[in-house]
Amino acid sequence: MGKTLAEKIFDAHVRDRPFEGTWVLNLDAVFCHEITTPIAVNDLAAKNLDRVFDPRRIKAVIDHVSPAKDSNTAEQGKILREWVRRQGIEDFFDIGRNGVCHAIFPEKGFVRPGYTIIMGDSHTCTHGAFGAFAAGVGTTDLEVGILKGVCAFKKPESLRINLEGTLKPYVTAKDVILAVIARIGVAGATDKVMEFRGPAAEELSMEGRMTICNMAVEAGATSGVCMPDKVTMEYLWPFIGPGGDRSYSSKEAALADFEKWRSDDDAVYGGTVDLDCSTLEPCATVGYKPDQVKPIRELAGTRVDQVYIGSCTNGRIEDLRAAAAVLKGRKIADTVRAIVSPATTAVYAEALKEGLISVFLDAGCCVTNATCGACLGMSNGVLAEGEVCASTTNRNFYGRMGKGGMVHLMSPISAAAAAVAGYIVSPGGF
Repeated sequence: MGKTLAEKIFDAHVRDRPFEGTWVLNLDAVFCHEITTPIAVNDLAAKNLDRVFDPRRIKAVIDHVSPAKDSNTAEQGKILREWVRRQGIEDFFDIGRNGVCHAIFPEKGFVRPGYTIIMGDSHTCTHGAFGAFAAGVGTTDLEVGILKGVCAFKKPESLRINLEGTLKPYVTAKDVILAVIARIGVAGATDKVMEFRGPAAEELSMEGRMTICNMAVEAGATSGVCMPDKVTMEYLWPFIGPGGDRSYSSKEAALADFEKWRSDDDAVYGGTVDLDCSTLEPCATVGYKPDQVKPIRELAGTRVDQVYIGSCTNGRIEDLRAAAAVLKGRKIADTVRAIVSPATTAVYAEALKEGLISVFLDAGCCVTNATCGACLGMSNGVLAEGEVCASTTNRNFYGRMGKGGMVHLMSPISAAAAAVAGYIVSPGGF
């Protein structure tokens, strides 16, 4: 009987199986940021366990509040900085050379097919786009990972999501994942790995694949994964080829090696969902759950006070290009404030080089440094009570971007169109 990608990774990384159903896995990387990691490292220090399993496998970044907005967030950053220096962790990305964790770590080549990765952040599932098993964990698991380089999991079933057909114009990866979540619900993939397959998945760029895997957790999944293929290889080639760490002598060798992580044709799944992506249209969330989704044409005319383009879901260069294509030569509505937050410093630099930053500024947008910021209501665009935001982020929970605020999740194209119109509008007829 064949195995899924997740099963193959578990088999290759198992260190121990101390109890029935519990797998202790060796970790290839532990990712850290300034919000959840200080709690873990302070607790380890209090237990006289102030050490790490391997400083080369730990990557850290200041991203959620960048730069610090008050004394508390400044202290969180200080704790993380002192810890990485104390432990000799070289891959640390401070303000000015940083980015949103789930964007900067792939951008640096730290995610590879077959890897096991944990982080104290629910959207760690993003990294499964590379054919890795990546999961968000709590403080105790993060402490063990930092100290011992292992993490315990129950072996998850895989839920196969067959993305058939070809996407229409103005329909993006964000629309695809919103449609999937609407189909299966916020608990539809609980304790499972969402495995995205099919021609529509294969046609997505790495940025698009990261978008759909990023929101797997919004359906309750432990992780989301895509099969590693030529698209994956081309993205990683600067890091794995002769110009990088020379893991592979040729692209053909890399692709051949990636094959071992792909799910077998006769693998057994915990369920299958078929979605004809050729029937999809631009959509957005309503209400306060990610599975409450409607076509944008049904929401047309809904007032927005703010538009937010950024986050670990849709703040990469592909997303900024899409938004800028809508905004070029236009002005945002007088009743709207539009905030653009490139996901990393490198994305900002590329957007500047391509003239995208000028497009945003000319349109009347506020362009910020790389930060999570308003996505979780921490800084750089928090909503007031009663305000409405068209956002490219990943959660529309009540109070997520500010107490009493309403968040409509949508693609960068749809968000940019809303910024110009002053209300939600179909980008196809804009």
